[in-house]
Amino acid sequence: MNILVLNAGSSSLKYQLISMPSQEVQCIGLVERIGMRDAIFTHERGAQTHNETCPIIDHTVALKKVETALMHSEYGVLKSVDEIDAVGHRVVHGGSRFTKTVLITDAVKENIKELFALAPLHNPANLTGIEVAQRVFKNAKQAAIFDTAFHQTMPREAYQYAIPNKYLLEDEIRAYGFHGTSHKYVSKQAFQYLGKSTGKIITIHLGNGCSISAIKDGKCVEHSMGLGPSNGLIMGTRAGDIDQSVIFHLQKKFGKTAEEVNHILQKESGMKGLTGHSDLRDIGNLAAKGNKDCIHALNLAAHRIKKYIGSYTAILNGLDAIVFTAGIGENSSLMRTLSCKNMEIMGIALDSEKNMLRTKGIRDIQHKTSRVKILIVPTNEEIEIATQTFELLGN
Repeated sequence: MNILVLNAGSSSLKYQLISMPSQEVQCIGLVERIGMRDAIFTHERGAQTHNETCPIIDHTVALKKVETALMHSEYGVLKSVDEIDAVGHRVVHGGSRFTKTVLITDAVKENIKELFALAPLHNPANLTGIEVAQRVFKNAKQAAIFDTAFHQTMPREAYQYAIPNKYLLEDEIRAYGFHGTSHKYVSKQAFQYLGKSTGKIITIHLGNGCSISAIKDGKCVEHSMGLGPSNGLIMGTRAGDIDQSVIFHLQKKFGKTAEEVNHILQKESGMKGLTGHSDLRDIGNLAAKGNKDCIHALNLAAHRIKKYIGSYTAILNGLDAIVFTAGIGENSSLMRTLSCKNMEIMGIALDSEKNMLRTKGIRDIQHKTSRVKILIVPTNEEIEIATQTFELLGN
């Protein structure tokens, strides 16, 4: 079975064409910086790579690029779109309606749309991916895999807010958690690498969106994101945790509407608000040249990560390993260094030489004196999505 996996992020689109059940990857691709004139399109088939820098104004244009690449005469892998049996879509917010993978229907799409307000950077892009894919791959089954599903094992003390009970019981206002497909995949890989099926680990997903999970014996017990994917760690354009008084102050003193404040916190804050840049590669390069705003922003982001590591270690009552994953987590030795700095009291000590190495696959980078394993586990949400799609279709 050929399964095309579409992972539409807030400013990116990852895809893989995967043969199941062998999990053979026929091709992979990535569209970065969607919405910018210098967007980057990369398509790989084996050792053959096609790179292109071009304007990609939205996710519809990005998906058209993917379609063209899949059937390209030189580096494509298909002769017809009918060779795709199923399309598995990453969907960020499933609310309380979706706790497992489902086939996409009009009702499912409507429910995804109803959750736009809770995931404004993601669910619209996810739905666009679904609707364009349904037009392009007309004969393929379409499945939705929800980021919120993995976090449904959180206990009530982790997901309930301290507001009147009726808002939970009647309106389902609670923490749902996100990046669940990634946290689930890398936690399974980490346990396999450690040679155990039980234990206490913290998974740290660092990309344009960032989140952190506490996982005990394979199940999520705490997570940094909540009702929407906006709180917790500092992200590319999202503020993360913030005192709610700031919201009311912005409204009262500056006359901002709720929509305007939401826009500020979702799209103008985070690293962009601190530095003018949302891409950590740009921020890291400027920091290396002495830019004080960029240096401060990196330290601020690492400080937030360390706060969560400490609190989650307490929740878990111990810690066996921490896992860095996603684009920044896997590739930024600087961000890992800052996040593990002065953490010896927690049993965390980084080996600077191991941390600087760039190799593929899972690797540990802790110092020999560290009581806690420090792992880099490349995330592969696409394999996880393909697996869940394959299982959904009864194979």
